Amino acid sequence: MVEPERTAASGRRWLILVIGLLAQTASCSFLYGVPFLVPAMRTTEGLSLAQAGTVVAAPSVGLLLTLIAWGAAADRFGERLIMALGLGLSGLLLLGTTFGLRELGPLFACYLLAGAASASVNAASGRVVMGWFSPSERGMAMGIRQTAQPLGVGIAALALPPLAQAGDFATAMAFPAVFMLLAALLVALLVRDPPRPPAGPDGGKPRSPYRAPTLWRVHGASAALVIPQAAVAAFAPVYLVTVHGWSALAAGWFFAAVQALGACGRLASGYWSDRVGSRLRPMRQLAVASSAVMLVVAVGDASWPWLVVVALALAAVITVSDNGLGFTATAELAGISWAGRAMGAQNTGQNLFAALTPPLLGLVIGDSRYALAFALVAVFPLAAIWLTPVRAEEAATAARTS
Repeated sequence: MVEPERTAASGRRWLILVIGLLAQTASCSFLYGVPFLVPAMRTTEGLSLAQAGTVVAAPSVGLLLTLIAWGAAADRFGERLIMALGLGLSGLLLLGTTFGLRELGPLFACYLLAGAASASVNAASGRVVMGWFSPSERGMAMGIRQTAQPLGVGIAALALPPLAQAGDFATAMAFPAVFMLLAALLVALLVRDPPRPPAGPDGGKPRSPYRAPTLWRVHGASAALVIPQAAVAAFAPVYLVTVHGWSALAAGWFFAAVQALGACGRLASGYWSDRVGSRLRPMRQLAVASSAVMLVVAVGDASWPWLVVVALALAAVITVSDNGLGFTATAELAGISWAGRAMGAQNTGQNLFAALTPPLLGLVIGDSRYALAFALVAVFPLAAIWLTPVRAEEAATAARTS
């Protein structure tokens, strides 16, 4: 019943995907752009490093607290309303901070609320892809959507420091505020909610997919796989600077380049999953590759310094390539009625483990124990291999197509 309506809107679904990508990119330019303004916070706002770190953490804390709630709202009220409302509210809150808000407490509160509001787009934009794209192209579409994070980070890196240098911290933050407001307007005007599944014969609510262990295992595997990603992002630049003697600029350019390759990796893995008709089989194979490459990083640090640079470049690509697969599998296994909540839970687990990884791994590294830390990180993808429920996905696919 859903397919004819999806087919009728087939030309428009790509426009909806592009707008969803733009909305997610706008959100990421704020969520991951604040760290680029730490020097401006210290010079123009007079904040200490600890205070600046508190401001940097505020959006992520707000995001974690509201992802599942926004997903439930998208399930109930539709994607367009939720994305436009959350982005618009986040943009207005950020814009408000540019008018003389300088004290740490109110600034933290506003950033926390803006992060909480921007979380709306995470589940809702994924739900749009789930609703408008058929299984044979959904992996690629979700891979395109997943490139929003590196795009948002790249845009923030290019735009925010020069704006802060030309004006101040508040001037720079006006950029993501206006970006999100424009994205909210485009969502409200051009996004169309995908068709809803017909109600059951008794009109009751669909059964929760969390009564079976399959989704729990997907969430666990995805959380385990985000640990190598967070480890590489947090410690690879400082490792190249402190151990290999690179300049900070050279390390920055190196990881900007591999981040672009990582975006390509997300697209390639999505295309791969469409061709093989499975999200979790490629995800499990990428878990094998992730564990192997982290072990190579550890061995390179202990033995051959040239090897670790090559391995870190590969790790920066491999460890991000599974993100869209777990997200797509979560939506498909949950079903359209539960997709928003399930994707919110998926994102919550990944963000929580990504936030915990740097401080805990930093304790392991200490002054120079990088090889030990990277070897420890390789254990988590091994756990993901066991957790990834490939057979359950195959059974669910067979049930849908029979």
